Amino acid sequence: MENEERYYETLSAAYLKGRAKRLNAVHMLPEFLQQKEPEELTAEEREALPELFRQLELKRYPFKRGREELPRVRKVMGFLQSVQPESLLDVGSGRGVFLFPFLEAFPWAEVTAIDLLPNRVEFLQDLNRGGIRQLTAKEADLCSQPFPDDSFDVVTLLEVLEHIPAVEQAVAAAVRMARRYVVVTVPSKPDNNPEHIHLLTQDWLTELFHQAGCRRLHFDGVTGHLFLAASLEKK
Repeated sequence: MENEERYYETLSAAYLKGRAKRLNAVHMLPEFLQQKEPEELTAEEREALPELFRQLELKRYPFKRGREELPRVRKVMGFLQSVQPESLLDVGSGRGVFLFPFLEAFPWAEVTAIDLLPNRVEFLQDLNRGGIRQLTAKEADLCSQPFPDDSFDVVTLLEVLEHIPAVEQAVAAAVRMARRYVVVTVPSKPDNNPEHIHLLTQDWLTELFHQAGCRRLHFDGVTGHLFLAASLEKK
C-alpha cells in the first residue's frame, strides 16, 4: 500500500505546485497547497498528497524514499557529509536518485542540475517553481562547459561518464568548473546496458584526471561500482 511506503513529501508537494504553475492550473489545487510552501504543510495535508497524484494521473514513484540506500549513493553522501559543500553541480541528474537525498541532507547548499533530456529538466524545474529554491535545473551538455571556471564547490558525475563519447572533454570540463572536488561513480564491470559505451577502469580514470590537471585522487570500490573523489583543494 502506498501509504505504508515513505516518500519525499516536501518534494512531492513542490512538484504538484510547480507543475500547476507551469500549466497555469494552480486554481485546481487544494487551497492548502496554493497558499503554503511545501515545507509548511501539516501532517494531515501531507497525507492528502497520494490522492492528488492519483487524481492527476501522475507518477509519485520518483519521490519514493529508500533509493538513497543504494551503496553507491550512500558512499557519495558520506563523502559529501565530510566536506560540507556550499554549492554543487550534479551532472545527469535524471530522476533524482542522488539529487533528492542530497537536497534533503544539505538544505543550505545551492544546487544546479543539468541533463540532456528536456523532460527531465522540466521535471526538476517544476520543483523549483513549487518552492525548492535551492535547486536550479538547466538543459546543458557537460562537454561544452556550460558554467565558468571554479563555479561550484563540488561537481558530481554519478553514473554519467560511461555514457559520454567525448569522455576526456567531459572530465576536463568538470575539473575546470569545480573549486574543491569532482566526485565520480561508474560501473566496475560490464553490463547489458546498450547506453554504456565505456567501461572506465581506475587506470583510465587516473589518466583522464591527470590529463585534466588533477592528481589528488581517492578511489574506492562499492558493490559493482567504482568511486572516485578527485581533490582540487590546495593544502
